[in-house]
Amino acid sequence: MRLPVLTWADCGQNSAEPCGAGAQRYALRLGPHELIAAGTHPIQTMGIKTALPAAELGIYSLVLSGGLAFAARGLLEASQDGAHRKAFQESVRPGWEYIGRKMDVADFEWVMWFTSFRNVILFALCGHVLFAKLCTMVAPQLRSWVYAVYGILAVGATMGPWYLLLLLGHCVGLYVVSLLGQPWLCLGLGLASLASFKMDPLISWQSGFVTGTFDLQEVLFQGGSGFTVLRCTSFALESCAHPGRRYSLADLLRYNFYLPFFFFGPIMTFDCFHEQVSQAEPVRPEGELWRIRAQAGLSVVTIVAMDIFFHFFYILTIPSDLKFANRLPDSALAGLAYANLVYDWVKAAVLFGVVNTVARLDHLDPPRAPKCITALYVFGETHFDRGINDWLCKYVYDHIGGAHSAVIPELVASVATFAVTTLWLGPCDIVYLWSVLNCFGLNFELWVQKLAEHKPLAQIEASLSEQMSRRARAAFGAVNFWAIIMYNLVSLNSLEFTELVARRLLLTGFPWTTLAVLFVTYCGVQLVKERERVLALEEEPGLDKEKPE
Repeated sequence: MRLPVLTWADCGQNSAEPCGAGAQRYALRLGPHELIAAGTHPIQTMGIKTALPAAELGIYSLVLSGGLAFAARGLLEASQDGAHRKAFQESVRPGWEYIGRKMDVADFEWVMWFTSFRNVILFALCGHVLFAKLCTMVAPQLRSWVYAVYGILAVGATMGPWYLLLLLGHCVGLYVVSLLGQPWLCLGLGLASLASFKMDPLISWQSGFVTGTFDLQEVLFQGGSGFTVLRCTSFALESCAHPGRRYSLADLLRYNFYLPFFFFGPIMTFDCFHEQVSQAEPVRPEGELWRIRAQAGLSVVTIVAMDIFFHFFYILTIPSDLKFANRLPDSALAGLAYANLVYDWVKAAVLFGVVNTVARLDHLDPPRAPKCITALYVFGETHFDRGINDWLCKYVYDHIGGAHSAVIPELVASVATFAVTTLWLGPCDIVYLWSVLNCFGLNFELWVQKLAEHKPLAQIEASLSEQMSRRARAAFGAVNFWAIIMYNLVSLNSLEFTELVARRLLLTGFPWTTLAVLFVTYCGVQLVKERERVLALEEEPGLDKEKPE
């Protein structure tokens, strides 16, 4: 089993309901998630080699394409109708003149990253790449020091020297505790340090260390502080796990102040980062530079595509006006809910894509980009940030849950992991609700799996052909997919908008809207399963392909 986890974005980015102190701008993108654990979810692997007839898959493709196009048409018309609404004035503003349409600017982070702070971010990252390249050519054994010095100077210039001293204090504190060799003490102090950046009065006091005021100040403060604590905790726990290696405070500072990862992640556990950055003469795999260029090009294309998209589809603004959203056709409302999760994934993919491109230029192997939300129909496989996923898996989830096959240990492990996740996001009502819903979803999957292993359900499935079994599982996957969407709308938009979508799709639209949406989703799940089947056969050619009937 795997567990959802998090990365960050706006908690309730389109919501009128604020998240607790300090968390309004720094919250969750854990949509249901960031998994926690390695391996493949058992629900996905069953019948992975089972093929369906090509004609059937073709019908699924047509139905899915038609359903998405129909929903997109409704959203486009709604965006056109609402462009001049008074309620949209704050978040729908003039965009590119040659497009001749207004633009949805409800997500201030996206707007800041790629307009106001675009040049600053590019300048900082390009400077890092330049100095890193020069050092790699002249003295590659010192490159980790160049990374750290440049990162420290950049953080000090951005946030001020007092903020830098504040983080150094947290680093030194966790380093000193690591010398005692007690993992429970290191984890406890790490969580206490994290809590100090998430709850008043300490968060208000510590935020005063930042010099000046600017639009992204709170985002950078929460990102830099939160990731610093996670990195320092990883260092301390790895020091306890390997007492013979004698890591130094300098190792911790080189790890923490690597600029591309500092503010926004992703996070690499200390052992992985230290091993990769300590290579005296790093060598690139064949074709690596081409892949880096392709990733950079894809990130640029995605940014431009999203900017164009926001000129035609106001998916972030519409949910904030419930009266207007309630007038949408059922298909458009379902598409709006789905589009909000896809956008959150795109936002994470672009952010990590840019950062990972720089990291790969530095001869690092960072966590891969998040898995597309469209391909996620199992709670245990839902993830956005693979780095935090690895962190929680290694230090909390696997440590408590063991093999993740027993119901009670899995429940305890998932509750503990979501407790840490709640602290990471900043405790508030919306985060509590998100955690409870997703913790339930993860454990419910295990309960269903255990139930399916016993009679009479096991006998019923055994009596079915493998193709029928795949179809039955895809039907359950469609229901699960919408549970994932609804549970994450709570954090990405608002509880009120989530209730509106649930009421329209499950109550007032029952049975035709409900069945239509589930059937389109079923078609999508089948296509995802087919893609998984093809990839599995490519990776393991020894698997016998099932012939379609």
